[in-house]
Amino acid sequence: MSKKRGLSLDEKREKMLQIFYDSQDFFLLKELEKLGPKKGVISQSVKDVVQTLVDDDLVFKDKIGTSVYFWSLPSCAGNQLRSIQRKLDSDLQSSKRRYTELIDQCNSLKKGRENSDEREEALDELKTIEQKYNELKVESHIFMRDAFLFNPNPLPLVILAFER
Repeated sequence: MSKKRGLSLDEKREKMLQIFYDSQDFFLLKELEKLGPKKGVISQSVKDVVQTLVDDDLVFKDKIGTSVYFWSLPSCAGNQLRSIQRKLDSDLQSSKRRYTELIDQCNSLKKGRENSDEREEALDELKTIEQKYNELKVESHIFMRDAFLFNPNPLPLVILAFER
């Protein structure tokens, strides 16, 4: 004997959306809770399923007086899909433009960086200068620390240290 399997959330959403598309009418939540079981959606989950459809803008909801009406028309879904497609197309075009701009920028930056003897020498010189700078910086900190330790009036040294 096989047990009856419940519907997944996506299947419930499809079934509830089909109710709206088939009738093309306006519904109260109570009416949907009665129609849901006919499509295989248990009445306890109808409210949650409809709310997810409302959150995704597949079903519209309006409060008129004390009643809350739900509706969805196939033409509305088509319009939404077309607007989403237009947005995605424009995003794609802007991404393609940005990509070509970045490729051009990359190529223009590469022009001055071809491997040559002059460039290699300049890079080596830059490395040695940076290395010497770091060594002098460490040495300067050592001298500054020693000056603080042996100077009875360190205020001028503090000012000098902050100026660096």
